[in-house]
Amino acid sequence: MTLPPADSVFDTPHDGDLAEDLALALRLADVADAVSMARFDASDLDVRTKADASHVTEADLATEQAIRGVLAAERPEDDVFGEEFGSSGAGVRRWVIDPIDGTANYLRGIPMWSTLIALTVDGVPRVGVVSQPAIARRWWAASGLGAWTNAADGGPRRLAVSSVDSLTEASVSFQSIGQWREAGQLAALERLTAAVWRDRGYGDAWPYMLLAEGRLEFVAEFGVQEYDIAALVPIVHEAGGRFTDFTGTDTLTAGSSLATNGSLHRTFLDLLHPPTPEIDR
Repeated sequence: MTLPPADSVFDTPHDGDLAEDLALALRLADVADAVSMARFDASDLDVRTKADASHVTEADLATEQAIRGVLAAERPEDDVFGEEFGSSGAGVRRWVIDPIDGTANYLRGIPMWSTLIALTVDGVPRVGVVSQPAIARRWWAASGLGAWTNAADGGPRRLAVSSVDSLTEASVSFQSIGQWREAGQLAALERLTAAVWRDRGYGDAWPYMLLAEGRLEFVAEFGVQEYDIAALVPIVHEAGGRFTDFTGTDTLTAGSSLATNGSLHRTFLDLLHPPTPEIDR
């Protein structure tokens, strides 16, 4: 397999000032948090099964509708693409929304779920907000403006990935064994877990935020959609990390993701995709 070069098109700074868009994204997260928390852990929560056998709750629908309502009023010229209601157009600027990432946790009263809000420009994620209101945490970033989280003292704290540069000192999250089995990558998972210091199956958006905070060096998963990862990309990149698909390509649509602290990105790719031995003829 031929892997792409180490530099990333996602790292190219945006020419414009994204501060206003980021401020709007944070306000959208405030709106979303109010809606989602109002029904979190409710005994009468309405839960349904979608065609793909995944769950959707009344809160997923209401949260996305609330976000779309604000965008319709304040950014009527922008496209909106959400998990529950699809795309409203094909604009250069597109807001990408996952109203509740981790619905399975939400409907069971487990607080590890998030609202994901991204703005892509020409297909490249430039603004990202991850809000996890059940544990009072939020992370945000925009190209050229850094990546941030809410610190324990209430003020913002700038994020930076770790400086770990050895596999034997790396801590990784692989999401779930089932994902890797379904993707035909169990052998790669075994190589990964045998090579690193520590491995855990954290889920959904949270491990990417742990990576951006410098607490993990690697996160990868399969079966992801654009709305699952678009908001994560600016946060990881602005914290100094790398974000690609499983093969090392900068794309949101390959159905896989691989994020690292940057210094170990090529090392992880080489570990996961060893060269195929040549057969003597």
